[in-house]
Amino acid sequence: MPVRIALVHAVRVAIAPVEDAFRRHWPEAELSNLLDDSLSRDRNRDGALTPQLSRRIATLAQYGIDAGANAVLYTCSAFGDAIEAVKREQKVPVLRPNEAMLDEALRHGRRVGMLATFPATVPALEAELRQLDPQINIKSVCVPEAMGALDSGDKATHDRLLALAAPKLGPCDVVMLAQFSMAGAQWGSSVDIVGSSVYVGAIGRSRTAVYDVSQPNFHSISAYQLRKCHSAAAATTNRKP
Repeated sequence: MPVRIALVHAVRVAIAPVEDAFRRHWPEAELSNLLDDSLSRDRNRDGALTPQLSRRIATLAQYGIDAGANAVLYTCSAFGDAIEAVKREQKVPVLRPNEAMLDEALRHGRRVGMLATFPATVPALEAELRQLDPQINIKSVCVPEAMGALDSGDKATHDRLLALAAPKLGPCDVVMLAQFSMAGAQWGSSVDIVGSSVYVGAIGRSRTAVYDVSQPNFHSISAYQLRKCHSAAAATTNRKP
């Protein structure tokens, strides 16, 4: 029987990128998509992660587990504390959307740039990064207009706005794309592509940040990481008498 993964989404545009990641990294997994796109609207409106929102985040995970999920992957970046509570309560593996990306980014240095399109994501991810490394230097740029364009089906404008915003990050060791929905962005002419790397900044000048385009964004590692989590959990269970 295939492993079933519950994917919990707060925006519709996150579904396709994470499904693509699983097709590339774990095609045998059976995916169950759970979408509540009012979560992102309510998170923006409330301006904070309220107890009610946290309960809704937990309820979606429980629904997926009750439907037979062997693990849960959230794709919504602005609900970190609520997801951590779910991780403590559930026995199956539960992952925040950015765990793999943050770990990978910190391997490249302490000057981290972050591009986001959902405002509530920025303080949530900055807090997560500082928990991992209090000495980190983070510069974030949020482009909510890009999310609006993507919601309306205009991916070209979404990508163009991100490309225009990227140089504002300045000198960085690594640039992160903060949301699943940003996967596969076409950067355009405001960056210099050399081999498998994107150098953010004016072409021909000192390169200010690098991003590996051979992997459209680090979120694709989440599928691989989740597979490893499940395999480790299964091995532990099989060793029990």
